[in-house]
Amino acid sequence: MRPSFYVYEELKVFTGRAHPALAQAICDYLEIPLGEADVFEFSNENIFVRYHENIRARDVFLVQPFTSPVNTSIMELLIMIDAARRASAGRITAVVPYYAYGRSDKKDQPRVPITARLLANLMETAGADRLLTIDLHAGQIQGFFNIPVDELTALGILARYFQEKFGPDSLQEVTVVATDVGDAKRARRMADRLGVPLAIVEKRRLGNQEQVEAVNIIGEVRGRIALIVDDEVLTGGTLAATADIALRHGAREVYACCTHALLAGRAVSVMEESPIKELVVTDTVPLTPEKRVPKVKVLSVAPLLGEAIRRIHTGQSVGALFDEY
Repeated sequence: MRPSFYVYEELKVFTGRAHPALAQAICDYLEIPLGEADVFEFSNENIFVRYHENIRARDVFLVQPFTSPVNTSIMELLIMIDAARRASAGRITAVVPYYAYGRSDKKDQPRVPITARLLANLMETAGADRLLTIDLHAGQIQGFFNIPVDELTALGILARYFQEKFGPDSLQEVTVVATDVGDAKRARRMADRLGVPLAIVEKRRLGNQEQVEAVNIIGEVRGRIALIVDDEVLTGGTLAATADIALRHGAREVYACCTHALLAGRAVSVMEESPIKELVVTDTVPLTPEKRVPKVKVLSVAPLLGEAIRRIHTGQSVGALFDEY
């Protein structure tokens, strides 16, 4: 194992096929070229990876969110890690802006897996030296790793957008709304950043179906602007149900924000049909053109990830980013 003060050679950033646009934006921030590599599938669906640059003793960062097709994205990253390790990379950091299977973080039913832990084991076995990610669904996932994990948050980026959008006067009329008790801590951090009160929705998830039922709201939203905060939007059902109950309790208008915009199935239609005035998300996962409807506002996490990569490479504090972003 390298000593803690070891200085690695040249910084190199590579990407799989999951989100090359984000990797390029990160490199633009760092003012370095994106590394050249082949990543493709043969006709038998076997994935092939080859680096076209010397990465011996280099500080290698592999950008690959676990996005659709999720299992292909995961396998691509594992093979990229293995290829980098066998090419004698000095250090390999897996940059996974969106960590899939985050909801499978515990045994909440009989005879089910803890897939989030399985992914951690796979990345370590492949040869990753550390993980850089954004807004894990469950904080305990960090503990599944025996390597360093830097979990960034996009809350600062989202909060700054709404501070500028509402201005100091309208901001005092905002109440941050958590979609459920489990997400109250994340919503509380957003409320603290904005200096506004918090409300919490009580909801029921209907078994393993991707459906929820909002039943009550704790906190005052009457006559106020409700800002719903969640870590990800999948089908849009949770946000739509939360918006409905906020309006039933007297909210004047509803906005929503989340870090990871998966927007699967009918999610875009659900958002357009919902009373939510604007959904603000980040580009941790790529948004296809049909998902970039006027109601959806996309903010970039490339500067956040780029600065974290720069600090990891130079041995500076990553924790300081929580005050800056």
